[in-house]
Amino acid sequence: MTSLVPLVETDRGGTLECVHFGAVAVADAQGRLLAHAGDARWLTFSRSTLKALQALPFIQGGGARQFGFGAPELALLCASHSGEAVHVATVDGMLAKAGLRHQALRCGCHVPMFVELGLGPAPARVDERHHNCSGKHAGFLAYCVQHGLALDSYLAPDHPLQQAIRRDVARAVGMAPQELRMGIDGCSAPNYALPLAHLARGYARLASGAADPEFGESFALLAQAMTSHPELVSGSGRNDLAFMQAGRGDWVSKVGADGVQVVGSRSRRQAFALKVADGSKLAAQAASVEVMEQLGWLDAEQRAALQPWRAETLLSVRGTPVGRRRAVFRLAGASG
Repeated sequence: MTSLVPLVETDRGGTLECVHFGAVAVADAQGRLLAHAGDARWLTFSRSTLKALQALPFIQGGGARQFGFGAPELALLCASHSGEAVHVATVDGMLAKAGLRHQALRCGCHVPMFVELGLGPAPARVDERHHNCSGKHAGFLAYCVQHGLALDSYLAPDHPLQQAIRRDVARAVGMAPQELRMGIDGCSAPNYALPLAHLARGYARLASGAADPEFGESFALLAQAMTSHPELVSGSGRNDLAFMQAGRGDWVSKVGADGVQVVGSRSRRQAFALKVADGSKLAAQAASVEVMEQLGWLDAEQRAALQPWRAETLLSVRGTPVGRRRAVFRLAGASG
């Protein structure tokens, strides 16, 4: 933990209360480290930021064309969605195009995120389609149908699907497959830990789309889907939706559980990846806006749109200001 730095602090009544440590890496599509705070090569699990890269075998293999997946379905491949009606309906459609029903999903189920955010009552029945990762899993299953692979074991690390994902993720982030540290994500799928700088490189390449010499068409399709349908990648009242709307098609944004956030700029062909060590979502959101500020990505309109995500004022339950939250890091330049 000595490689981490304070990213965000909160005080209450003028007395320091919390310090959220972490690290930030900014990289370009060639893997050059452009700026950082803390250790840019800190090894951390990518969590749901990995979803767009996990979709590569399916896209590279022509799965989108074979099953008639358009931009909405491709956005769901990359989504940590809120389980709203439009998300469930899109996942249903993906499964139907592959000739499957939702019982084939192995992600489990949880209370939809829109309910947790207080945006509506829980559905009468919750199933696997409401899981925030169900779009990714629908894509996993479609790949298996396309290639005649076993469906029941599609999450096993030695399954051909997961081996193909490990191969393409490694290629996308500039690592060897055996260098990726594997763990199991909350949706029961294999997930990989990698240095923040490599995760940023993967998103710089994703954002660059057709300009990428290796994954061009695949990256272009996924990035365009994400920026065209941020409401499907994310959900009402969520930061990825707000970030991509503020980016006006230039920013490809993806949150991961436990304090991970990645944002790529299509015009700049660069991206940043950050991790807050204690997993604070609020701190990660505030730090992300500060990174964009320090990188010079924000104009006045974008700055105003993202101001709420800094969450600078701490409020009591009654709405009374009782403290403040502020980013306390400065990005240092880097080369090579």
